[in-house]
Amino acid sequence: MASRTRRHGAARSARAVSRRRLPLRLLLPLLLLVALAAMLMLRGYVHSEILADHRVQAPAPTTHVPEKILEGGPVIDVRGGRTESLSVPDHRLVLTFDDGPDPTWTPRVLDVLKKHDAHAVFFVTGTMASRYPDLVQRMVDEGHEVGLHTFNHPDLSFQSKKRIDWELSQNQLAITGAAGVRTSLFRPPYSSFADAMDDKSWPVTEYIGSRGYITVVNNTDSEDWKKPGVGEIIRRATPEGGKGAIVLMHDSGGDRDQTVQALDRFLPDLKAKGYRFANLTEALDAPSAMSPVTGAELWKGKAWVFLVQASEKLTDVLVVGLAIIGTLVIGRFVLMLLLSGVHARRVRRKGFGWGPAVTGPVTVLVPAYNEAKCIENTVRSLMESDHPIEIIVIDDGSTDGTARIVEGLGLPGVRVIRQLNAGKPAALNRGLANARYDIVVMMDGDTVFEPSTVRELVQPFGDPRVGAVAGNAKVGNKDSLIGAWQHIEYVMGFNLDRRMYDILGCMPTIPGAVGAFRRSALAPIGGMSDDTLAEDTDVTMALHRAGWRVVYAENARAWTEAPESVSQLWSQRYRWSYGTMQAIWKHRRAVIEKGPSGRFGRVGLPFVSLFMVLAPLLAPLIDVFLLYGIVFGPTQKTIVAWLGVLAIQAVCAAYAFRLDRERLTPLISLPLQQILYRQIMYVVLLQSWITALTGGRLRWQKLRRSGGVSAPPGGGAAGVPAPRSRAMDGRPVG
Repeated sequence: MASRTRRHGAARSARAVSRRRLPLRLLLPLLLLVALAAMLMLRGYVHSEILADHRVQAPAPTTHVPEKILEGGPVIDVRGGRTESLSVPDHRLVLTFDDGPDPTWTPRVLDVLKKHDAHAVFFVTGTMASRYPDLVQRMVDEGHEVGLHTFNHPDLSFQSKKRIDWELSQNQLAITGAAGVRTSLFRPPYSSFADAMDDKSWPVTEYIGSRGYITVVNNTDSEDWKKPGVGEIIRRATPEGGKGAIVLMHDSGGDRDQTVQALDRFLPDLKAKGYRFANLTEALDAPSAMSPVTGAELWKGKAWVFLVQASEKLTDVLVVGLAIIGTLVIGRFVLMLLLSGVHARRVRRKGFGWGPAVTGPVTVLVPAYNEAKCIENTVRSLMESDHPIEIIVIDDGSTDGTARIVEGLGLPGVRVIRQLNAGKPAALNRGLANARYDIVVMMDGDTVFEPSTVRELVQPFGDPRVGAVAGNAKVGNKDSLIGAWQHIEYVMGFNLDRRMYDILGCMPTIPGAVGAFRRSALAPIGGMSDDTLAEDTDVTMALHRAGWRVVYAENARAWTEAPESVSQLWSQRYRWSYGTMQAIWKHRRAVIEKGPSGRFGRVGLPFVSLFMVLAPLLAPLIDVFLLYGIVFGPTQKTIVAWLGVLAIQAVCAAYAFRLDRERLTPLISLPLQQILYRQIMYVVLLQSWITALTGGRLRWQKLRRSGGVSAPPGGGAAGVPAPRSRAMDGRPVG
């Protein structure tokens, strides 16, 4: 008995672990986001935007600095307890270049050195060596020496020993990864002559020596960073009386054109005076300061350089992506504002009509699966319709008594068709097969219509070229924050988009909540297809390709129950985005076809791909660069730029709300919606991409309903109406 109990307990524990395990398609987007954040942090570190310290120590007393250091040469060796300084022999010059390598100026400096057969020492920072490893490799290949100049260029007198070790090891790691060598030469940032050593910098020099490095300062300072002119740079760099010297120059940190010009004159002039230009160990007749690195340390360095290069390229890609999304966002907003205004003026002008008024009866199809909480409200709202209709509720294998509820209402003109669970497309096709009329209205089982909705929805069929009509879907449960966000999305995004697409003649989707079709248009394309999870987008694209017009009826309002939790919203949008991708892929051949199909393929598909797939995927870059700019970059400019984008969105949203005659109050939450809601949509879309690329098959996901939308806001209650003489009589079928 105890054994059986243990087995059951183990089984329950295993099931619990299985339930807690994060699904792969959720884990991959999360890992991608973490990797992106890590790469951006690395980029900020390498560009000295994080952990940088730009303080410079003021001069201090020299009480504790040995006299022979203050009066000695520029090469200071305190390794192994020694306290020695060395000078460069007469008529030998060691050119040193700090702060590089720089992609613009270092190659020009190297070219001049090569031209005049001169060697030098380059004291490189880890940040620059990591970013431009090929230049460090070129220095070594051409016989120059490289030395450490720290990783982030801080004044080490302010730093702890731990930070100093970090600066040295990271600088060494970058050099190893770039050129496969390590060096024993070191130059402190902000250093000067040996006699400038003081009680703040000397302890640092002693500690650096204990770590195995020789400190190299200088005899002459060209002060080229001040850009005093070519002649002045040469004068300051030239030692007096034929003495040897270590010359300080820079190959990075600004415009170094004067440095390059001065170098091109300086080298031949002093060579003519008997000077030799060598690297440090050549000038001192000492063993090379550089030694090759092999094994794990070499691969560690190469891995570091690879990651830095990857972060650089990733940032470049993100910048391009930001430019693309900026263009798409602004372009879309401009198009929506212009074309939605054109659409509104066209359909609202006095005397506008689609053609002869459509007054004949139509069929309303209500596919329903476990809609017990909503179905009565839906059917009763239809019974209030001021247009003659027959109502067919197709129960798709519900297990909650949905069909019994409808049958129990005993309403005239309402038929119930039962079928085994086969999915929404199959339910709609079953309804089409039983419909009595050519014009068929389709709606969801959680939606309520206004009395005028059906009438407004079918009027465009007065134009014989119209094959389908999109209605104006609205969020009925917008009292919660997430409902308000979806309300903004529906009014601003979906309905402005539909106005724009109507004018362009490439409406991508008839919303499942409120749409109408000609049966005669659906029959040749096979009705509602189950090839994709977005059957409404799929069938709309098929109608375009068949040559039918698809238009938008702004006054055909339907109130639908939007998801009330993040998990339900995730499930819905995951299905929508994945289904849209499937539909685009299914109809991809339209791009190369002729006639109506080709026109849609070369106009509609690119618009849908750009605005419904690419733009949402790249939109979070705006927020990524907002955070990056606030933390690492020019904070004020970043915030101003982001507020500018938000202002454009606010103008567009206010215009959309005005067109739809909605109150502006929900727009108070627009900034928060843009920050948080966009991230949800981004991860959903990313997950959809991963599902598509990995060959996953997403199943239909039924949302849980609360029945919170019982009547159109502002309309009459969806109570029990009196039987309408214009409603079509009928009996349950199936």
